Amino acid sequence: MEMLKARWEQGKSVCVGLDSELGKIPAEVKYPSKLDRIRAFNRAIIEHTSDLVCAYKVNLAFYVAQGIEGILALYHTVSEANAIAPEVPIILDAKYADIGNTNVGYVEQAFGYLHADAVTLNPYFGKEALEPFLAQKDKGCIIVCRSSNVGAGEFQNLLVGGVPLYRVVALNVACAWNENGNCAVVVGATYPDELRAVRKIVGDMPILVPGIGAQGGDLEATVAAGKDSRGQGMIIAASRSIIFAGGGQNFAEAARRETQRLHDAINRYRS
Repeated sequence: MEMLKARWEQGKSVCVGLDSELGKIPAEVKYPSKLDRIRAFNRAIIEHTSDLVCAYKVNLAFYVAQGIEGILALYHTVSEANAIAPEVPIILDAKYADIGNTNVGYVEQAFGYLHADAVTLNPYFGKEALEPFLAQKDKGCIIVCRSSNVGAGEFQNLLVGGVPLYRVVALNVACAWNENGNCAVVVGATYPDELRAVRKIVGDMPILVPGIGAQGGDLEATVAAGKDSRGQGMIIAASRSIIFAGGGQNFAEAARRETQRLHDAINRYRS
């Protein structure tokens, strides 16, 4: 949380998603192994954007899809991000959810092996099951509240005592789960009205906002709905629209330009 606050004070709210789908990495990243191609691609993106971002987010799915080489690429990506930009937090986007005993293993993987600074979590199993994560006082627990996908409302909009379930989740996280001050929530940019409602519930708690860029979220509406009382508090995530903004040898420069564009637009709408 302290790392995030420091980045926000510098006017930085962009979170670059290193969702490095192997088939989309430019052919100019010429390494024989999947491990080295992903690792080199990610390193170049980090080197060209670290001064503009508030966080990096690595989605576990894109790495486990490549087997052992992918897991090693994830490990090296987090290690190199920590070396290049130690002041920038790394979010492991895994959406873990299981019973408490199993979550002990996930905690060790996320924080002990990968050395991530925060992890996304699914609330379906309840606070008791997620205690192994919530107890990590120096690590971030980012709870999925209102996801950005089209079918999110199938369960998240169900009424519980007359209140949509996503609002119940937000209230529980804000009032009962955040004893260590290490919680945040996820609300998609594709649902600005819901984002505004969640912001009112959680106060100045950080909100991870996916859905900008390829998913079509409206940035101006997102900033207006998602900013906290200080005009901060947002982790606005974009992945494909940044890391695959351009091909060829200049892919990293293209990623920087897109990150800069998003950074400037957020600050324009924040004021």
